Parts: sequence; structure tokens; C-alpha cells
Amino acid sequence: MTPAVAYKVLTAPQMAELADSGRFAGAPVDLADGYIHLSTAGQLAETIGKHFAGQTDLHIVTVDLAALGDAVKWEPSRGGQLFPHIYGTGLPLDAVIAYGSLRHHPDGTIALPVAG
Repeated sequence: MTPAVAYKVLTAPQMAELADSGRFAGAPVDLADGYIHLSTAGQLAETIGKHFAGQTDLHIVTVDLAALGDAVKWEPSRGGQLFPHIYGTGLPLDAVIAYGSLRHHPDGTIALPVAG
């Protein structure tokens, strides 16, 4: 069974784009690949370590996958794991149910953003 939500890591300018325009068109890697890369909760730490190491002022958005309908495709990537990808016109703000700055719990795990 696939999760109901997935996560996108954004830089501060990318977060501003989403907030200001109501849509995130994609990071350079997303635009090059033709879809927006998302991660499940279990994949997020590895994604951050692999693609965002050393970067600061990062944000995580929680995406309601059902709100995106058929635009979401689960496809194999790192090590054959299935990752959610958004095809189409990008990530609309109305599919975002929570967001926040990247923070870690005292044990080093990622503090996932929650709505409310």
C-alpha cells in the first residue's frame, strides 16, 4: 500500500516560488527529468543526505498525493525503491498540507512538518 503523503525538499527561493505563485515548477533536476521528485518519510533522510548535503535554509513540504490524482506515478529509483513522482504542470500549493523549515529531533531524525 502506498503512503497518502510524500515530501519535497525545497531551498528558500523554491519555497518562496511555491508560496508566492501558488505552484512550484520544479528544481533543476526535476525540470531535466520531466517530473518532480518526491520522497516518502522513509526515504527522506537519504534524499537529503544525497542531494542536499551541506545546504542550509532548506524546507520540507508535505504533499497530499490524493489531491494530485493521476499526476503521481510510483517509479523505481535508488536501489529499486519506488518513489513518487509528479508529472504535469508542477506542484500546486493546494496539494501542500504542511510545510516547515528542515529541523531534526535530538536523536538526529527529521522532524516532519505537520498541519495546524
